[in-house]
Amino acid sequence: MNPAALQRPLRVLVADDSAVARGVIRACLERDRSIEIVAEAGNGLQAVELAQTLRPDLVTMDLDMPVLGGLDAIERIMAHRAVPILVITSADAAAIAGEAIQRGALEVVRKPRCSEEGARDLVARIRLLAGVPVITRRFRIDPEPSAPPPGFAPHRPVPAPAGEGAKGRIVAIAASTGGPQALARILPRLPSTFRAPVVIAQHISEGFAEGMVGWLAGLCALPVVLACDGQRLEAGHVYVSPPERNLVVTAARRLALVEPSATDVHHPSCDVLLYSVAKVFGAGAIGVILSGMGRDGARGLGALRAAGGVTIAQDEASSVVFGMNRMAIEQGAVERVLPVDRIGDEILALLADRRRR
Repeated sequence: MNPAALQRPLRVLVADDSAVARGVIRACLERDRSIEIVAEAGNGLQAVELAQTLRPDLVTMDLDMPVLGGLDAIERIMAHRAVPILVITSADAAAIAGEAIQRGALEVVRKPRCSEEGARDLVARIRLLAGVPVITRRFRIDPEPSAPPPGFAPHRPVPAPAGEGAKGRIVAIAASTGGPQALARILPRLPSTFRAPVVIAQHISEGFAEGMVGWLAGLCALPVVLACDGQRLEAGHVYVSPPERNLVVTAARRLALVEPSATDVHHPSCDVLLYSVAKVFGAGAIGVILSGMGRDGARGLGALRAAGGVTIAQDEASSVVFGMNRMAIEQGAVERVLPVDRIGDEILALLADRRRR
């Protein structure tokens, strides 16, 4: 955000067909004097028109609206005059949350409760996202990554390193704001012959994890599932932590879901997952930290590197929020910093390198 913008209130456009929902959002945001509601839209077409004429700093968008639905409204806004968009919708729309992100929304959250905590959380999220630079998209973004480097064959069978079966390797990914977009660039790179399990801790609001998992599964050759307690790790499977519990891997090479501690600010905890992967897999682990707010995952990634694993961070240019990954880089936890479209290929190359360490 430019310095001039810091001297004035954040200008927010609220789009929802329910006057009650708009009133709750307004009540939450108006508790912060640095936020101004510049207009309300009762349908998607009004949201598009108001976004173009008023040029707000951020738009909150419902998905189920008349005249023009929220998905199409997001796409039109991003195609004409891009602005950060936060989807605020009901759990009934969880299945299409991934599509909203694909079309240009930054995050998807539940409609807030009219409470002090709900208002505080919504204000904090809006203040973060309003400062995220976005670009105009003339066409819908294709979830397929860009072409691999010349001579690289990403869909060949990936051999296990010498002396190690598939159970000796694992890929652990930590992500927050901007993470779903990055995962949609990385996971489709991994072929059906992929020889390691993938475990993911992605900060996401409760009620939307299943929708994100379904969306990612539709993009990938590998099965993508919501992790279950006691589940056995299998090569070529992607396991996503539910937000209400922390995901860990056990010495028996199974998954466990544990209750968050009072010190876990983010759910699920990226640090908790990465610490467990470092302890169980050590040098057989590849740790990846993606776009996100805060510092969750930086210490866990450091532990993984100290245990002999390879660590990768998404670079600043391809990140929606250069926060978690920046902290990991600054703390010396990262071995390789890469654009998002090179991370999948790097993972494949590491697993195919029998001589690594």
